[in-house]
Amino acid sequence: MELVKTCTQIASDKRAQDILILDMKKFLGVADYFVVATARNKRQMSAIADQIRVDLKKQVSRDLHVEGYGTERWVLLDYGDVIIHLFDPETRAFYDLESLWADAPRVPVSAVLEGSQN
Repeated sequence: MELVKTCTQIASDKRAQDILILDMKKFLGVADYFVVATARNKRQMSAIADQIRVDLKKQVSRDLHVEGYGTERWVLLDYGDVIIHLFDPETRAFYDLESLWADAPRVPVSAVLEGSQN
């Protein structure tokens, strides 16, 4: 959960919109959580992704997988247990992960940021 907290805090600090945390443990064998956020533009998306990559290097020894970096529309950062999805508004609406994974429990962002979520 510490990775989720770090990613969520960075997205929040960088003013990402509509941050969503999905508990995927019952649905996927490859990740426990999705962190989904919307960036208003390429610059903001890059700033969020770059900061996550820098900060998680301190916490995670394994390699991460990155998709979409530099596309201006979406970035996926895969840290094994946690997958971060950054979208521009149109791409987020198109992929609509909230509906695709509608049965996945939502983890309250405020609880994660306050540290009360385990």
